[in-house]
Amino acid sequence: MNIKYVILFICLILISCGERARKLPYYNTSDFTPIWKINDKENFHKIRAFNLIDQYGKTFTEKNIDNKICVVDFIFTSCPGICPKMTLNMSLLQDKFIKDENILLLSHSVTPEKDSVSVLAEYAKRKNVQYNKWRLLTGKKSEIYDLGRKYYFVEEDLGEKKDSSIFLHTENFILIDKDKRIRGIYNGIDKSSIAALIVDIEALKKE
Repeated sequence: MNIKYVILFICLILISCGERARKLPYYNTSDFTPIWKINDKENFHKIRAFNLIDQYGKTFTEKNIDNKICVVDFIFTSCPGICPKMTLNMSLLQDKFIKDENILLLSHSVTPEKDSVSVLAEYAKRKNVQYNKWRLLTGKKSEIYDLGRKYYFVEEDLGEKKDSSIFLHTENFILIDKDKRIRGIYNGIDKSSIAALIVDIEALKKE
């Protein structure tokens, strides 16, 4: 069965099981303990300011995700393992939300010294990445790794301290709301997890 139809089928099952009551938690630690109500919104964890470059060579900052629901991952273009599967599933999300201006997909390179703008542009062409929906990001390695580990909690390190000398490699997708707060973590190579992500995006759109 075509992967798109598999995910659509799972989505329909999840929706029929109670989408109306679906409410997403917030997360502010790398162990992803759910928090259902924010008492201090001013100081609650959110994605910090950043300065990166996209596949067109344009500056991409936190202002570009203002009022956007984002799905975030960390890959590298020469990856022979999990990254192609993650990119395939990002493509499914791209197809699903291609007409929704409030949804943005962000893929950060974890080998920015190799993934230059021209390399990302070629990769985007091969993978049919649509610029209005999906940005491939490069920049300073220290910046990307700091964002991934300290702000997106993408490795679920449970407090383990790492710097940019230790390779960042993870299959996780992170869901960010319009206020730049973390609302979910998903296995980017698992069909049922991607289906759950789609359902959660739809729930987040209704907040």
